[in-house]
Amino acid sequence: MTRLPITKTPKVYVGGAFIRSESGRTFPLKAASGEFIGHIPQCTRKDLRNAVEAAAKAGPGWAKRTAYNRGQILYRLAEMIEARTGELTSALMAGGTPKAAAAREVAASVDRLVHYAGWTDKYEQVLGTVNPVAAPYFNFTVTEPMGVVGLLAPDEAPLLALVSLFAPVITCGNTVVAHASEAQPLPAVVLGEMLATSDLPGGVVNLLTGFRKELVPTFATHAHLRAVAGVASAADRKTIETGAADSVKRVRLLPAEAPVDWFEHAQQGLYAIRDFVEFKTTWHPVGA
Repeated sequence: MTRLPITKTPKVYVGGAFIRSESGRTFPLKAASGEFIGHIPQCTRKDLRNAVEAAAKAGPGWAKRTAYNRGQILYRLAEMIEARTGELTSALMAGGTPKAAAAREVAASVDRLVHYAGWTDKYEQVLGTVNPVAAPYFNFTVTEPMGVVGLLAPDEAPLLALVSLFAPVITCGNTVVAHASEAQPLPAVVLGEMLATSDLPGGVVNLLTGFRKELVPTFATHAHLRAVAGVASAADRKTIETGAADSVKRVRLLPAEAPVDWFEHAQQGLYAIRDFVEFKTTWHPVGA
């Protein structure tokens, strides 16, 4: 008798656990060849609110981690991805990415995490300053994490873009609620399994799948999201910018109409980290 293989049941990764959509809805995902892959959770506004709650709960503990420890954890995540390169490559190939390009994307994702692991204990020295003042005071500026950041990943380079979006955000102590590529969600589903077995605390990175049109309005108006970043169409950018004005949300969106080369994305590095920190300036009397 021929054995039937056990197929993967795709789930989203929220709060350190694998969950189905709150509504129970799914949508079918097929490979570029037409082969059925699985039923992907169709997340709702309620799922997004639950993810924000999980991220907010994880935030204070993650922000209090030492920079060195955050770097270790990011490096460990890179190790996990490196060890499962074949599985991620297959997930990208299922969406139509050629094998060589898929392997290159996985390798670039690993390198990007290592890059930010190296920044965790350096960005503060570059962005923070001791300010000269003509008075008997010390005046210095330090960075602080913003809180919970919402991310919208594009369909192009669905793994590398997602990693490139969340890595700088968590490097500086924030937590993330990310909407994975709508057309190619499978790499994010597989990545969630690696997040779960890495040292990254549950709730620091939360991954949702589903339809952009159902989630963007909540990303725009949710008061506990302190920033929204990623890639969005002109219509979605307008919705987000209008909704973000009510809660004074920081918006960092790239136009979907002009696809980004995520392998050579110019915003990677220090300035991508700077977009997701707040600056606190302190005065202190000399000799006190």
